[in-house]
Formats: sequence, C-alpha cells, structure tokens
Amino acid sequence: MVVPMLDPEVVSRIRLLRRMGWGTKRIAREVGAARNSVRRYLREGDAAERQVRPGARTLDADQEAAARALLDGPAEGNAVVVRRLLAEREVVVPLRTLQRTLAPHRQAKRATELATVRFETAPGHQTQIDFGEKWVEIAGVRTRVFFFVGVLGYSRRIFVRASLSQRQDDWREGLAGAFQRFGGVTQRILIDRAGALVVGHDRDTNTARVHPAFAAFCRDWGVEVSACRPYRARTKGKTESGVGYVKRNAIAGLAFASFAELDAHLARWMVEADRRIHGTTHEQPIVRFERDERGALRPLPSPTLRVRERRVSRRVATDCFVDVETVRYSVPHAFVRRTVDVLVGDDEVVVFDGRIEIARHRRVREPHQRVVNPRHLDGLYRAHDDDESPSRSPLTRSLDVYADAIGGAS
Repeated sequence: MVVPMLDPEVVSRIRLLRRMGWGTKRIAREVGAARNSVRRYLREGDAAERQVRPGARTLDADQEAAARALLDGPAEGNAVVVRRLLAEREVVVPLRTLQRTLAPHRQAKRATELATVRFETAPGHQTQIDFGEKWVEIAGVRTRVFFFVGVLGYSRRIFVRASLSQRQDDWREGLAGAFQRFGGVTQRILIDRAGALVVGHDRDTNTARVHPAFAAFCRDWGVEVSACRPYRARTKGKTESGVGYVKRNAIAGLAFASFAELDAHLARWMVEADRRIHGTTHEQPIVRFERDERGALRPLPSPTLRVRERRVSRRVATDCFVDVETVRYSVPHAFVRRTVDVLVGDDEVVVFDGRIEIARHRRVREPHQRVVNPRHLDGLYRAHDDDESPSRSPLTRSLDVYADAIGGAS
C-alpha cells in the first residue's frame, strides 16, 4: 500500500500561490502543510509527487493470535515484552502498532475480570463483615476510629460498631454484636483476607487458611467462614457498600463529646438505616428481615460465649500505668519498669506479674483515659509542710479527687 505525501490539489495550489508571489511560510500556513514540505515540492517539482511512503506494519491473523497468547502468558500483560518475544520469532512490528492491535483484547479481558454476577443469598444464609476507618473528632481530639460493619445478605440489615483498633478481638466483638442485634446466627460469614483473620493460602484447595483462634470462635457460634478470592473484595459488595454508607451517612461531618456518645449515635442510626428503602431490594431492610429472615436464623449460643480474651505484655511506665488501646490502667508502684502480662477481657482488664494478679480494672472504651486504683499509688505522695499553702503541689492532693474525675476503678 502506498500513500501520496500531499494531495495533488494541495500541490497545485502551492504552485499557484507561488506564481502569485507568495512566500513559502505564507503558503504553508494557507494550505496547512509544513514549510519544508512546501519548499520540497517547489524545488523538486513533479518528482516530489511521485515519492511515497510505506503503509504501517501490520500483523496477520496468525501473528496477532500469537501476540495475544504472549500477552496473556509469559509477557504478563506487557506489550514491550510481547514485541521482544515476537522479534525472537523474526516478527518485527513497531510498538505503537502492536499496542493498537492488542488494545481490543486488553479491553475485553478487563471487562471479563470486572464483570460480577450479583449473588443473592437465601434468608439466614450469609452475613458479610468488614472494617472501615475514619478520623472523627471525639472530645475535641481528632481520633482514628475503626468501624466494624456487618450486613445480612438477604435483608440488608446493617450493624455498626466503633472501636479504637482492628485486631482479631475487635472482629470477634463486632461479629458477636451483630448476631446479638439480629437475634440469631447465619449459616455462614463472608470475610476478606484481613491479616487478623487469614494466615495464608492453601494452594492444594485454593482456599484461605483462617486464623485458628478465629476459626475456633466461629465454630463455637456454629457459623462457617468463607474468604473472598484474592483481589476480589467486591464479591462481598453488600458490606463494601455498607462501609461506604456508614462513612458518608452515619458519621460524615459529625463530632462527639465522648466515645459513649458516638456509640449512642450509631445505635440510633442503625434503627434509621433499617427503615430506609434499600436501593437494590426496594424494601425496608427491617420489613424484609421480619417477614423472611428472622425465622431462618439459627439461635444464639447459650450460655453467652466469651468474646474477648487477649493476653499482651506491657512495660509499667514510671507513673505506674500500662497502656492498652490508648487507655492507661494503674498498677502498684512497686512494679514500675517491670514487664507484666495484661489480660484484656470482655469487661475487665487484669494485670499479672507471672501468675500473680496485681491489678484488676473495669475495661474502658473511651480513648485516652486513665483508670486509677488509688491504693496502687500509696506511699508515693509526700505531705507538704504547710497544707494550707497556696503553692501546694498537685502531688499532695487527695487521690479521691483523681478517682472521682476518672470514674473510679474496681
């Protein structure tokens, strides 16, 4: 295939304008051609019109099929590598031509990967769970808050729980809270491959290896665990949408005086969310739940199972406190700079030195709080010579003042 460099009519016009006395710059601007091209046609005359350029290099059907196979195989989607591998087969093609050739195949493959068939679950069959995070102002302090979100696959009822971390204990507390709010347990939960829940991938079965502690917890509740395929988090799109809904609707632009106020707000918001018209089902989740799903849930375990029991090591600070999830708990001053074990339970935090219990406190969820047992600090305070002195040190104040301010300790 040959292509004339300039249309003959354009060439004729160039010559006409030249005879009229126009300069090459003005002619080039008039006909929309390069100034050098105008000069060449005027200089070479008819010989310039006979110059042709070869058409773009193309691939035949077999070569194009080979290029697609290389792109999907050893080239791993890289057209530059495809070009090199083709050259080894003595097929030489410009990179841009190859990219244009492969573009439709790339687009079709991408569409296939993104296409998702909506999976509608039966009543009581599945709960999808996930975590999101957002910076929230609490008591005037910008705080990173993690939000556990659980969504019933059939009715789309939603449960939200705020926490200060995203550890496995927080996943368990969230899941237990969701089942307690729904009044029953689904047959299965669907999770993503969060590090707290999944410890690897079994190549033989092509399934995720769920963390043994979380798997045991789910067995105690009588629920099966399924994990999304890698990089396919949208297969749990109901809770992915739920996390976004919580961020945009539940807490957007709001500040809270305390963590307890945030909890109370989320409790009210969940009631409102259950009464909205859902965009997919076109029904209120609570109506769909009461009609079809409540009776399909399995009963909650009886007696109530322990949810949180995590043992961590902490070094006692010089002010006689250990830090757990931004909350500081006092220990007897004799253990300053010692490493102790802290057992974090559902309602209590217990501190051990070896096997000996040295402190026990109620568990606090408010961030950046101090929980003090005044007896732990006995002997550290020295009375001032003049108790009535205006310059009396704060260290000589009654410990009851601090205990009352903090809310006391068990």
